[in-house]
Amino acid sequence: MRKVLVLEDEENIRSFVVINLKRAGYETIEAGTGEEALALIKEDPGIKVALLDIMLPGIDGFEVCRRIRAMDSKIGIIMLTARTQEMDKVTGLMTGADDYVTKPFSPAELTARVDALFRRTGGEEETASADEINQPPFLLNTRNRTLEKNGQRVKLTQVEYGIVKLFMENPGKALSREEILDAVWGKDYFGELKIVDVNIRRLRIKIEDNPTKPTYVNTVWGYGYKWGS
Repeated sequence: MRKVLVLEDEENIRSFVVINLKRAGYETIEAGTGEEALALIKEDPGIKVALLDIMLPGIDGFEVCRRIRAMDSKIGIIMLTARTQEMDKVTGLMTGADDYVTKPFSPAELTARVDALFRRTGGEEETASADEINQPPFLLNTRNRTLEKNGQRVKLTQVEYGIVKLFMENPGKALSREEILDAVWGKDYFGELKIVDVNIRRLRIKIEDNPTKPTYVNTVWGYGYKWGS
């Protein structure tokens, strides 16, 4: 069963989300506070995706996202927010979220985002021509969906894993933001291109020796990014 946690303090909005996810075939687990959501995630390792409202009583959605990421790098996270400011979207992504949906949203948009994220979090098995891609100092295990740098595990979200895999399969090739978005988020994703830039920024913090002077993920100005020089 595909389990989704819905964290929303407004009961009418939560009910709307839950009803539509159930119609799409998901099992839903509901929470009205951040503290409740964190407790539920600890209790149920079967939760694959979490929808987090930002404005909450007690700890806010950003903090919930940070704490989830500290516990689990693989769970998919979508932020639900009524805000439209750029900084809120960037903050959500930098705290570890994979995507965001701005209220008001349609049931079709929400379920499409959940479907796409569920696929990326391992809800569907990935086939690979080889179990490992070895490009020192990195070793990518495509069976376990893990990355090591100099023998040390790098904790990646599944979106970050998807980006690294795309890069390591195309070393030295300039990839446009559109190509990265299509390959990692899916061709049916209709979000904004800046989600690529924010995830690249987050990835650099994790894998670069000096994120301000990257040597592995290089910017191709006015176009996109490439792996290596």
